[in-house]
Amino acid sequence: MKKLEGKVSIITGGAQGIGKATAERFVIEEASVILWDVDEKKGLKVAEEFRKKGFDTEFQKVNVADFREVENAANQTIEKFGQIDILINNAGITRDATLKKMTEEQWLQVINVNLTGVFNCSKAVSKFMLEKKKGCIINASSVVGLYGNFGQTNYAATKSGIIGMTKVWARELGRKGIRVNAVAPGFIATDMVNAMPEKVIKTMQEKTPLGRLGKPEDIANTYLFLASDEASFINGAVLSVDGGMLP
Repeated sequence: MKKLEGKVSIITGGAQGIGKATAERFVIEEASVILWDVDEKKGLKVAEEFRKKGFDTEFQKVNVADFREVENAANQTIEKFGQIDILINNAGITRDATLKKMTEEQWLQVINVNLTGVFNCSKAVSKFMLEKKKGCIINASSVVGLYGNFGQTNYAATKSGIIGMTKVWARELGRKGIRVNAVAPGFIATDMVNAMPEKVIKTMQEKTPLGRLGKPEDIANTYLFLASDEASFINGAVLSVDGGMLP
């Protein structure tokens, strides 16, 4: 039996990077996967790619910062599948600047997607999990949320906030059969990171004791473990997947 057989999973930011890698791991383990992303072109392409391989995959264009869009998409998922077992709150953006230079717009853009988006998705989806008295929510934090990082006041605030929400929801929802955990990735070799100057990438590698950047699959495998029954007694945890980085 596959690890996620019969499970219905929503993955936000699922059109690329870690989200896409997670979707691929989940469908291989026989989960039905619904991709939520604002990038309709990429999202439809990924869903079609997986369907051609025989996997049960759909795409919904969703702006996680808009609660009504999130709520409507969750309702549509329930109408079709009858359940939502797993929510991966993976979507996130960056708008980096020092405190001196950061604009109010840059602050709010990141807060709205990275923090309010997690709230929106969890609120809309947990309602259905509560009805079934079971479910799993996994939130994407970051080592930046644990240790901070120069020029990322907005991003660090959201990722620290996600840890706080995870701890609260683990207490509120755990007694109802819903596990809530967070993953704190280190430097991961996504397309965005790979486009950075070689000098910056080298610095990232030097800060990582394992001497390399993580791969999207490293995070996808962690999501898979936490979503599976193998992690049935893990609740309220923040799992660092960072190659041994220290503050």
